[in-house]
Amino acid sequence: MSDHTHGTHEVGEIPPANTGLIWRTFIILSVITAIEFTLAYLMKAGTLRTSIFVLMTLVKAFYIVGEFMHLKHEVKSLIWAIVIPVVFIIWLLVALLTEGGAIGDAVFGFH
Repeated sequence: MSDHTHGTHEVGEIPPANTGLIWRTFIILSVITAIEFTLAYLMKAGTLRTSIFVLMTLVKAFYIVGEFMHLKHEVKSLIWAIVIPVVFIIWLLVALLTEGGAIGDAVFGFH
């Protein structure tokens, strides 16, 4: 048992920082957010502006997941296994909201 060794490291030994990646991510997300704020003040409220906001939010979410959960380095089949269900869930929500509104109009006479 005395010949058993444990892997140790020197006190004060710190792995190299990955600040470049963090700053790049910060800048990319800041630029997208600045574009969102600019569009919020320049465009009239409506479906187009809301669609752009949702799309840009999804872009930021997928970028964050890719960077910080390291999914951009995974095989494409794993990425598609995550993206395709999200797309179908979004499609389902849009379909339910649209059809629910149509049914509400038909049954209750909302105009």
